[in-house]
Amino acid sequence: MVYTQSEILQKEVYLFERIDSQNREIMKHLKAICFLRPTKENVDYMIQELRRPKYSIYFIYFSNVISKSDVKSLAEADEQEVVAEVQQVITKEYELFEFRRTEVPPLLLILDRCDDAITPLLNQWTYQAMVHELLGINNNRIDLSRVPGISKDLREVVLSAENDEFYANNMYLNFAEIGSNIKNLMEDFQKKKPKEQQKLESIADMKAFVENYPQFKKMSGTVSKHVTVVGELSRLVSERNLLEVSEVEQELACQNDHSSALQNVKRLLQNPKVTEFDAARLVMLYALHYERHSSNSLPGLMMDLRNKGVSEKYRKLVSAVVEYGGKRVRGSDLFSPKDAVAITKQFLKGLKGVENVYTQHQPFLHETLDHLIKGKLKENLYPYLGPSTLRDRPQDIIVFVIGGATYEEALTVYNLNRTTPGVRIVLGGTTVHNTKRHEPPRPASTNHLLCKMKKVRHPCKGFMLDSSIYFQCWYLCVPNSMLSSILAIKIQ
Repeated sequence: MVYTQSEILQKEVYLFERIDSQNREIMKHLKAICFLRPTKENVDYMIQELRRPKYSIYFIYFSNVISKSDVKSLAEADEQEVVAEVQQVITKEYELFEFRRTEVPPLLLILDRCDDAITPLLNQWTYQAMVHELLGINNNRIDLSRVPGISKDLREVVLSAENDEFYANNMYLNFAEIGSNIKNLMEDFQKKKPKEQQKLESIADMKAFVENYPQFKKMSGTVSKHVTVVGELSRLVSERNLLEVSEVEQELACQNDHSSALQNVKRLLQNPKVTEFDAARLVMLYALHYERHSSNSLPGLMMDLRNKGVSEKYRKLVSAVVEYGGKRVRGSDLFSPKDAVAITKQFLKGLKGVENVYTQHQPFLHETLDHLIKGKLKENLYPYLGPSTLRDRPQDIIVFVIGGATYEEALTVYNLNRTTPGVRIVLGGTTVHNTKRHEPPRPASTNHLLCKMKKVRHPCKGFMLDSSIYFQCWYLCVPNSMLSSILAIKIQ
C-alpha cells in the first residue's frame, strides 16, 4: 500500500506470506510483522497462528479499530507469549488516498449577514420566498390559522418540494405565473372530478374507482392547499398595498436617484394602507442606501414615522439596522458599480428597462459567487485558509451565511447551478430570514457580532464536520472583519 516489495527488501524484510496460507514453514529464527484488517476472519486466522506459532516474535498491526473482545481472544491464544506488540494503525494522511485525483478540492465560503443587510428587508415575488415573507415557513409548515374563514383541515399545511409536485415546479416562479398555473391546476382537477363521481355499476367501475381514488384525493388536497395559500398571499398584497411598496423598495435597493427615492418614500408614508412595519422597512432601506448622502433626510423621515403613529419599537430598528449593516460595518459597496463593466451593464439596463420592476434586485451573493467562479475574488477581502491559492475554478462550493440566508439568495444559487456547467453550489445559514426575522442586534450591544457568533457556533461547526465526511480538503474564504470570530468558532 505504501512500499513496493523491492523497497521493503531494503528494510531487511525478506519473506512475504499470507495469514491464510496453509503451507508455511516453521522459522523460529525470524520475527513476524502482521498487518491485518480487523475482520472476524483475520482475527480467527491470527488466533490459530498464535496457538501454533511459526516465528519467534509477533508484531501485530491492525489497519482500523479492533474490539476489546478480539484483543482478549488474541491474548488468550498467546499461551507461548510470542506477541511483542499489538497496535491499531489508522491513517489520516490525505495524500495516501487521493488516487491521483485531478479535480479541484471543494471550497467552503463563509459570509456575514451584515455584509448585505438589504436583501432580507425586501418584499419577495417568487412563490417560496413570498410564502416565507408573508406567512412564514417553519420546517416546511405554513400556519394559516389566522386566515379569515379557514377550514379546520387547512389551518396548517405542508409545502415540501419532495412530495408536492406543483410546489417543486413553481417554487422559483414569480407570483403572476403562479396565478396562471393555479388556474391550470384547477382546470385539470375539474376535468378529472366528474369521472370520479360516475355511478359504480360494475366490478370494473369499482376497481377503477379504488385504483384512482388515492390519486384523486391527493390532487384534491394539493388544489385546496395551493388555492388557499395563493388566495391569502393575494389578499395580503392588496391589503398592505405591497405592489406599490415593493416598487419603491426596489428603487431604494437598485437605483441611485436620491430625489426620486425620497419623494416616493414620503408619499408612501402618507398612505394609510401602508402598515407601520412596511413604513419602517422603507425608512430602513433609505437609511442604509443614503447613509452618507449629502442631502440625507433621515431625521425628517423619522418624524414622518412618528406622525404616522409607528411604534417606538419599529422606529428604533432604523438606527439598529444602520449600526448592524451600515457602511462602517460592511466590507462591500452594495449600491455603486465598482468597475467599468458593472457601470456599462447598469447603463444598458437603464436604456432597455427591466422585465419586472419588482425583481430588479440581485443579492450581493450573486456578485460574490460570480467573482469566485471566475477567479476574480479579491484575496485581500476574502482571505483563505488552505494549502494553496485559489488559482483553479472550484467545482463544489458550500456557502454558509453567519446570521442567516434568504430565499432570494437560494434562488440566486439555483439559477447559478442551472447556468454554470461544472459548478455545484450549496447554500446554508444559521437561519432562513424573512423581514420580521431579520431583526438586527440592539444598538446597546457594543459586541453584537461576537454575541451573534457565539449563538451560531454549534450549527456552523456541525456543518463543517458533517461535510468533511464527503470532502477531503477545505479552503476557507471569509471576509477580513470576521477572522477573529471564525477562529473563535474553530477553537471552541
